[in-house]
Amino acid sequence: MTAVAEKLAAAREDLAARDGVLVAFSGGVDSSVVAAIAHDALGDDAVACTAKSETLPEAELEDAVRVAEEIGIRHEIVEFSELDSPEFIQNDDMRCYHCRSLRLGAMYDRAMELGIDVVCDGTNASDVGEGHRPGLRAVEELDAYSPLLEHDVEKSEVREIAREYDLSVADKPSMACLSSRIPTGLEVTEERLSRVEKAERLLRTWGFEQFRVRDHDGLARIEVGEAELETALDPDFVRAARDHVEDCGFDHVTLDLHGYQTGSVSPESEEDSEPVVADVFDAEYPSGD
Repeated sequence: MTAVAEKLAAAREDLAARDGVLVAFSGGVDSSVVAAIAHDALGDDAVACTAKSETLPEAELEDAVRVAEEIGIRHEIVEFSELDSPEFIQNDDMRCYHCRSLRLGAMYDRAMELGIDVVCDGTNASDVGEGHRPGLRAVEELDAYSPLLEHDVEKSEVREIAREYDLSVADKPSMACLSSRIPTGLEVTEERLSRVEKAERLLRTWGFEQFRVRDHDGLARIEVGEAELETALDPDFVRAARDHVEDCGFDHVTLDLHGYQTGSVSPESEEDSEPVVADVFDAEYPSGD
């Protein structure tokens, strides 16, 4: 038996010993693997629960519904608003702590309604020690159970297990909530979240797979994965992005030549705070004839 198979078996046995669990379920690869293991171990005594709010893109909610059906697990949706929290809105370096606390709080409320004592999340062994991760503090304080972390399952192994379960999200890129597109210190508002979601929906429609649209108070800074940067510099895309992203509510559209970087508007490092931006979307770009 391989090391990954041993970890999977241990996690399944661990969950099978519980009366029932509710999995905080985003539809990403980590929570989907936890949901698949829980359903495998507990059947109908395992529940996946997705928190719907202004920071969750509609496309991600649709993915969560689809993947829950794929797994066969019962799926609950709870609704709440982070924008009701002044601490969250101010968007300081503890925003993820406030967000995770609110989301997990909503999970515990639903678990209590269902008579379930254990709430699981998708924290894996690679998440610990990755720099500024205040959301993990909320997991610890609320005593959510992280089976992937408990059994030392790293990110690459999570994806391997996802393929073992034949999950369609096995290779899905990580997706943080929409508030992560707003620079620290700039208030999170419904208007900013809405225009970011609209702009990212366009990029997804245009075929990009790894990307972010950062909202610098009305300036859209587009980041795409290195493999897709050449496509983003194509004159046809430049014209489309300039016109249609501005239609989403932005005053100005730029492309970051560093490409996609996690945490590039967060306080993790000085290097992250100074993106290299090309003003290609507001220039008189050649027609390409």
